[in-house]
Amino acid sequence: MTDDEPNLITSSKSQRIVVDGYPFAIEIYRLETERTWTLEVVDHKGTSHVWDDQFRTDRDARNAAVEALEREGAIALMRSNNVIPFRQG
Repeated sequence: MTDDEPNLITSSKSQRIVVDGYPFAIEIYRLETERTWTLEVVDHKGTSHVWDDQFRTDRDARNAAVEALEREGAIALMRSNNVIPFRQG
């Protein structure tokens, strides 16, 4: 049996940073069949924030995350007004 699903490539530009005392994981990845990169930032509570835009390079994605965190601050990203929670049970 063959696996038709493309592999997920994780960028070496993915990293963990601390902003305003809060840790964040910057995750940058793409499918092996794609050229553009997806950006996801996960806050200290495990809430995932995925950018709608795709990035031409993994460096562009990392820079966008760092710039957003520096410009908006950690608390702005952690606000729940743009987060849709999963249903429990």
